[in-house]
Amino acid sequence: MSQAGSRYALLRNLYAGASSDQRRQLLRQVTDALTNNARSPSEAELAELDQVLTLAASEYSTQVRTEFARLVAASVTRFCHASEQFAMDDIEVAKPVLRHSRALSEETLLRVVTEKSQAHIMAVTKRDNVSERLSEAIVSHGTDEVVSSLLANEGARISDSTFETVAKRAETSTMLQAPLVHHQDVPIDLLNGLYLKVEAGLRREIVQKFGSASPAELEKAFERGRNRITTAFRRMPNDLGQAQQRLAVLRNNLQLLPQVLPALLREGRTSRTLFKLALGRLVDASFDVIEPAVDGPDIDTLALLCRGAGFERALFVTLAIGLATGEKGIGRADEFGNLYESVPPEAAQRAIRFWKVRAAH
Repeated sequence: MSQAGSRYALLRNLYAGASSDQRRQLLRQVTDALTNNARSPSEAELAELDQVLTLAASEYSTQVRTEFARLVAASVTRFCHASEQFAMDDIEVAKPVLRHSRALSEETLLRVVTEKSQAHIMAVTKRDNVSERLSEAIVSHGTDEVVSSLLANEGARISDSTFETVAKRAETSTMLQAPLVHHQDVPIDLLNGLYLKVEAGLRREIVQKFGSASPAELEKAFERGRNRITTAFRRMPNDLGQAQQRLAVLRNNLQLLPQVLPALLREGRTSRTLFKLALGRLVDASFDVIEPAVDGPDIDTLALLCRGAGFERALFVTLAIGLATGEKGIGRADEFGNLYESVPPEAAQRAIRFWKVRAAH
């Protein structure tokens, strides 16, 4: 047997009680043999080592197994059997293999994701390459922290359907919102649906993505929106019928103009449903978008709607002050005006178009 092969065979005699110096010395010898450019180990020698390391996964202490696992993870050689054994081991042993070993098959990684701990799944999210199939499994079985790690991995391939699953979770998980919005490949129609849920900084980033999207990206996003069926229905207000009748009168009298909105707002709660219907008709947005913007009040969304509809800045400021009375809105006129000017009209129009597509289904 060659010198390298004999070193691998020595591992058979490495018992759990061996000193740390003995382990380090032998591991160093094996590592040197693997990285020695003078002569590459033969297939038979590598098979020998793979077999021995596989036995080590069950016969030695956690400390010894961890040292073996690091050797396997760092090697360019395909230690298939040993890698699979270590991948299913305790997380201290499995972590380096799950993160770095190229010998692991996708089936083994899927088994880890479905059967092992969240710490194991987290290690998988750190791999240089993660397939779409593996990403889907990670999102299905991983916590929000794990999914956030997946989103931060530029080497992870994520399908549109998996992005959609993440976006649904992000509606109620602030931990997922930022990494999802930051991801360069997330479909922009999903970002549009998330707009109403995220904080101001992320909203600005979403609007910027609307503005920079190519025509092809936009058409793909609109098509996805048309094909998606919305299953969430909002409970409509009790005075909806009465408000719709008054709205019809305004339309018939040609009075349904942006300038009528401040007067409706000043009428107070008794005309709040009518105000929402009128605003929705004037900005061409559905009631489920208008209602939370008014009731919040969500001034950012209101700015987006009014900007997209081409309202005058002064009108938007008047509406924002009227809705934000509980927050001393009268003293925020300049702030509201600057907010309005900061919204790109084209991006706002695209956002409204997405909402219209969603409301149609």
